[in-house]
Amino acid sequence: MLAGAGMAVVAAGALTGCDDGSGDAAAVDYNEMPLEDLIAQAQEEGEIQSVGMPDTWANWVETWEDIEAEYGIAHADQDMSSSEELAMFREEGTDGTKDIGDVGQSWGPTAEEQELTLKYKTSYWDEIPDWAKDDDGDWIVGYYGTISFMSNDATVSNPPTSFQDLLDGDYTVCVGDVTAAAVAQYASLAAAYALGGDIDNMQPAYDFLLELAEAGRLDVADASLARLESGEIDVCINWDYNSLNYRDQIQTNNPNASFTVSIPQDASVQSGYCTVINKYAPHPAAACLAREFILSDEGQINLARGYATPVRDVELPEDVAAMRLPDEQYGDQVQTVDESVWSGVCQDLITWYQENVIPTLS
Repeated sequence: MLAGAGMAVVAAGALTGCDDGSGDAAAVDYNEMPLEDLIAQAQEEGEIQSVGMPDTWANWVETWEDIEAEYGIAHADQDMSSSEELAMFREEGTDGTKDIGDVGQSWGPTAEEQELTLKYKTSYWDEIPDWAKDDDGDWIVGYYGTISFMSNDATVSNPPTSFQDLLDGDYTVCVGDVTAAAVAQYASLAAAYALGGDIDNMQPAYDFLLELAEAGRLDVADASLARLESGEIDVCINWDYNSLNYRDQIQTNNPNASFTVSIPQDASVQSGYCTVINKYAPHPAAACLAREFILSDEGQINLARGYATPVRDVELPEDVAAMRLPDEQYGDQVQTVDESVWSGVCQDLITWYQENVIPTLS
């Protein structure tokens, strides 16, 4: 069960949720509503419409099944990218059709700045790290990933454990499309840290990408499950939850397949995905209740079953813990990201990449 049943949820500023006639819903503060009343209103609404939270990503399927089983709230999702989610919230305005979305952490502040969000802190507010939430509950990270290496043992005899290993190898390295894929951009940031730079000095990452490109070893296509399973990719850089998930799926289909997944030991970065509740959600209580459940022990364990790292420090069942990489892989070399700084740095990275790497690939 959720924490705080029958008690008032953590207080916050006035929320949007019911139309006051002016087109800006501001009549209900769901943080001040006792959880039992929130549940009752959510059950009366009877459904929740999400975006970017499909069954197959981070094991969302179990969370939606649990919410329906426990509260009788039906669910439907429309899968889309983070930018598309916010664009829908913005374009639909007061005629919103969607309630809640899951966006890359860097998009949380964007949603807040564009005034697209309903504020809701949940009863777990004090257990959420400061880096994983804004001040008022406009966005809250539910889970996060860490940049990892996934190596095909059939083509790479010495699996890399550092970015320097990648440079010293003779195999292709799938980074992905730096102009469009967030994971490729965070992989570049990790390379910067590993090779002597940081978020304020991306030159080592530029050198890394250009050296691989000039050697014909830079794979800029998507690191899809199909490409990995076919043996087309030697090493890819991806979020740990994707690498672990792909490895298990491939080995289920082909028990003889062998892949090594590891966190680079010279440096890595972590970043999360955060829920954003639509300011004009047609089912605002259901959306708040969904966020409450996502951050509960049950919801966090569901995400861990999808190979993601829960944002709260919850005790995982033995079978779930066994799915993860050993804790010692995640040491002091793993950096959190100041997303407010990263936004501008990332745009500079994209511009440099377009001017320097793309011509090398053509």
